[in-house]
Amino acid sequence: MERTTVSLEAFNHSEPLTLGVELELQLVNTNDYDLAPYAEDMLRLMKKTPLPGSVVPEMTNSMIEISTGICHSASEVLGQLTPIRDALVKSADKLNIAVVGGGTHPFQQWHERRIYDKPRFRELSELYGYLSKQFTIFGQHVHIGCPDADAALLMLHRMSRYIPHFIALSASSPYVQGQDTAFDSARLNSVFAFPLSGRAPMALTWDDFTTYFNKMTRTGVVKSMKDFYWDIRPKPEFGTIEIRVFDTPLTIERAAALAGYVQSLGAWFLADQPFMPEEDDYLVYTYNRFQACRFGMDAVYVDPATGDHMPLREHILRTMDKIAGHAAVQGASSAMHMLRTEVEAGQNDARWLRQRQSEEQLLAEVSRQAAQRFRGAVA
Repeated sequence: MERTTVSLEAFNHSEPLTLGVELELQLVNTNDYDLAPYAEDMLRLMKKTPLPGSVVPEMTNSMIEISTGICHSASEVLGQLTPIRDALVKSADKLNIAVVGGGTHPFQQWHERRIYDKPRFRELSELYGYLSKQFTIFGQHVHIGCPDADAALLMLHRMSRYIPHFIALSASSPYVQGQDTAFDSARLNSVFAFPLSGRAPMALTWDDFTTYFNKMTRTGVVKSMKDFYWDIRPKPEFGTIEIRVFDTPLTIERAAALAGYVQSLGAWFLADQPFMPEEDDYLVYTYNRFQACRFGMDAVYVDPATGDHMPLREHILRTMDKIAGHAAVQGASSAMHMLRTEVEAGQNDARWLRQRQSEEQLLAEVSRQAAQRFRGAVA
């Protein structure tokens, strides 16, 4: 079989440090709070309201994805997510369903899901089999603008040291199919099952990355950048890198704060050039990522530069101290304060979900309360 040659698209210009946020969300019925196949109905209703960003289907028909347009600050992210969230809630109320954040639905059964009727989703379902339905998981993606293609790769590999931060701060998927997994982020275990997941290759120039991409396309395994499910990947059409390890938070406020943290880190990298990434950074990458998924704020972090072991919580707080000035310049101080307060308390959304389950003893009630939290009805 003859394979067609695919070229890597040029890296488009974007304004450095601009943000874009995508959130994959759960659609649940208001009877037992199980997932409900209402994506098409929601999309139809949402078209009636002019909104920033976009609202699109996801892999299965109990999911929906919202995204912002280009934003310059965490507060602008929140300013765009708020009307989208409000329109979602209003549309859901008309359908007698609810919208929920969180990285996994606590008790849905993957085999009951149906693939959304869209050519790419059907193609993925044929390729990946049952993994496609198990991909009924919910993540936040954060795009950050980069000055040029080489700077994007440098930003990507610097951000990779902070992947455990992003996982622990956003973790909201302790339950899978009715069971407490003992992970704070069980969602990422489903992502890791895909053959092109994990980390990006160590390429620090766009020429080197293009060489890698061309090799991969020649194998026939890869047709476009969308085929890479890396933790962070370049998005040349947007002029950004896209960080993909976040669980969808339970609130849009937390989603915006996480984007502010990414922007503050990016500003630090561009202004101070604090370190040069190396292949050896990745010696501890998988271990650090596992620790953050499993233990959240109580994880151990191994510093890739020194080999020192420390509590992940301590590494996050030290990092926040280092970048506080850059956060202030970007207007992200309130976002950082929100996250810092929760880090100091050892709190994240996974812990909130477990606390609710401990009190309620019923995961459906936990989902109901999470739906109330998403709509801004409870703290």
